[in-house]
Amino acid sequence: MADPTATVCPRCAHQTVELVFTSPVPGVWDVLQCGRCLYMWRTSEPERRTRRHAYPEAFRMTAEDIRSASEVPAVPPLKTS
Repeated sequence: MADPTATVCPRCAHQTVELVFTSPVPGVWDVLQCGRCLYMWRTSEPERRTRRHAYPEAFRMTAEDIRSASEVPAVPPLKTS
């Protein structure tokens, strides 16, 4: 469905976007991931999540923001029930 080569990351505007997964129903949606900030999105989400021009400015990042991040939050361990 999506052409990852024609897409830029909505969050950091990086040009390298990878196709991670495609909908089990052909042509419905794809999951894309940014190669720099690791942001992931489904192509069926609204423009504010999928297009740089509509992504909220308060959450946009630059390459410098990523390089100078003081901490990358750790993924917590899975809960066992």
